[in-house]
This record gives sequence, C-alpha cells and structure tokens, in this order.
Amino acid sequence: MSEMTPQTPRAPHHPRARAEIDLGALRANVRALRGRVGPDVRLMAVVKADAYGHGAVPCARAALAAGAHWLGTATPQEALALRAAGIDAPLLCWLWTPGDPWREAIEAGIDIGISGLWALTEVTAAARAAAGRPARVQLKADTGLGRNGCQPSDWPALVAEALRAQGEGLLRVTGIWSHLARADEPGDPSITAQVDVFRDMLAYAEKAGVEPEVRHLANSPAALTVPEAHFDLVRTGIALYGVSPSPELGTAADFGLRPVMRLSGSVALVKGVPAGHGVSYGHHYVTERETTLGLVPLGYADGVPRHASGRGPVLVGGKVRTVAGRIAMDQFVVDLSGDTVEPGAQAVLFGAGDEGEPTAEDWARAADTIAYEIVTRIGSRVPRVHINETDSGTSSGADGTG
Repeated sequence: MSEMTPQTPRAPHHPRARAEIDLGALRANVRALRGRVGPDVRLMAVVKADAYGHGAVPCARAALAAGAHWLGTATPQEALALRAAGIDAPLLCWLWTPGDPWREAIEAGIDIGISGLWALTEVTAAARAAAGRPARVQLKADTGLGRNGCQPSDWPALVAEALRAQGEGLLRVTGIWSHLARADEPGDPSITAQVDVFRDMLAYAEKAGVEPEVRHLANSPAALTVPEAHFDLVRTGIALYGVSPSPELGTAADFGLRPVMRLSGSVALVKGVPAGHGVSYGHHYVTERETTLGLVPLGYADGVPRHASGRGPVLVGGKVRTVAGRIAMDQFVVDLSGDTVEPGAQAVLFGAGDEGEPTAEDWARAADTIAYEIVTRIGSRVPRVHINETDSGTSSGADGTG
C-alpha cells in the first residue's frame, strides 16, 4: 500500500449557502413592537412574500406565539397556504384580481381587502355559493397613496353597496383601513394629511352604519414613529424582521429590534493571482498587485443584487472584504489581499452585525436600494434554517416545521 500524501487541514465545513432565521429574534421584535404601541393597540404580523423571505409559516407561528393578534398577506394564495398549515388566527389578505379564489377565502375565514365595486361584486357572488357563510371584508380607502384603495369620491357608493350586501347576510364589514405613502420620511406633511382623510372616510362609513372590528392605517414606520396613526391595529412588516424601515427614522437597534436573517456561504476556492489579473465578467476589477482571490458560490440567482458589484461587503476570514468585479449568476469573488483563507471557510454577507459582519442595510446602500429588497429577494435555492423555534432556544429542524 502506498503511503498517502499528507493533506493540508481544511477549515470547518459550511454549507454552500444558508439563510439562518432566528425565530427568537423575531419573537423579541414582536414584543418590542407591542411595547412601543401600547396595550390597547393590536399588532398584525405581515408575512407576505414568504415573510419577506424568512419563511411564512414558521414566522407566522413565532409571531403569534409572541403576542401578535393578526396576520397579513398580499395574495390569497399566501393566505390559503397559512390556513392549510393549520394556522387559524385572524388573517387579512388585500391584493385581489378578478377570478381569484374568493369562495375558498370565505370558507377559510380570511378577511378580504376590498378596494372597489368590482371586487365587492365578485365577493358577494362567491358568498352566495359559500354554503351560507358570509364573507369577512375590510374596505380599503385611498387616502393619498394612489395605489390600491377606494378614492374618496367613490367611497359613498362602495360603503352603500357593502352595507346592502351585509343586510342580505352575504358579508360582514369587519374593518376600515388605508396605507401611508411617506411614513418613512419624518415630519412629511402628507402623513398628517392622510391621517385626516382617513378619519373623514372612517367617520362617513361609521355614520352610514358600518361597525368595524378594526380600524388601521399604520405600517412599520408609522407604528414606530406616528402614534396618531395607530388606531386599533398596526401592520408591521419589515420591522418584524429586525430591519429599520428607514435609516432617516433610526437604526433597528434604536427601536430595540434585532435582524432575524443571517446570510452566509462557503468559500469554494482560494487562489493566488499576479498583478494585472482581471476578475469576473468585463474585467471591471483588475488586481493592482499579486494577491489571493476567494470565490463565494452565491450570485444573483440566489438574490445577491448584481447592482452591488464592486461594492457589496462580505465578512471572510475575520475581515470585511468587498466584492471584486461583477456578481455573476451563481458566484462572486472577493480580493483577500494576500490573506490565507481555506476552502470551506464561511463568508457572511449580512446578519445582525454582532460579529463585525455587514447588515442588510449595508447591502442596500451598496445596491442603491432598500433593505426590504435585500432580504426579500433571497432565492429559493438558499435553504432557510430556522433556529430558536421555541423560547427555550432549541431548534427542531432546518425547515422550521419540526
């Protein structure tokens, strides 16, 4: 038997890619948010877009366990998936198109956001076929955002038709709500203007005979900084996941929030190259001197923004490096400046910042975008690993389902 050649010890193995989701941090964020809005205001945990990329079902369960009262989704498919997972908490879904599964939502007890007469027509037709179960609808007012919602001039007709259908037993108007356009811009006059319009439209609906269970206007930034917009319920999305809704409002730490997602990968290759060596497509980065390069097997197919090429920060080998050259579909390169890092070493793109790693906000600045997009865009081939699934800090599995 021939003698084996000694092998250079390798760094501890890390997965190709991993998005670690700290459900303990999420629960703490729910409690911090509830503390800010006070005991008389309920909290909706918005888990649309797979909980902003964090995993809708485990995040919904964690939020409810920490005291969230409602859940919110954009699409009916998202809402129905929560019901299919056995989650029966109050749930609002607001982004509907003609032909959507109205009847299924009615039968699942999902509150349906209604912004116009066409939607009210479809939901009442579905209610007639839903074995006598009335639809739960929440009328949305457009108080100035100019997206979904009913214009003030059309509000009387929508309210009147909703009350007529309610009188027939086809539906119950459970909520009046709206959405702010510039709550992330402190002191912007549109905030007060929208609050005033909302109060007027709410007063009209209540005078006409609507008795809503909940009235709500505030999103994450308004929940944190605009108490006059709190009403009965605040809808917290990005703040739930420990990301500040606006650097102008303050950092996550300023609000007592902790980032929930930590994105990392495994260094796949380390090699020495001479001075003047081009790196990645287009050679937008050329080495100034002899150096070492590290290859990280994550790219824009995994949600790493290509627009952060040459700027994105990554913690590798105990130092924050910068992406060298273009981010490709499946990989990018960092210049290790001659440092020795073994294949298999961990590369951390963002996290809470406790260990010197960048944050999602750092990547947002590098990509000229917002931190919402950084966490939400992480792709499906990056496994979500949910940790601290119970308050005891134990984790029951990588998929968050136990």
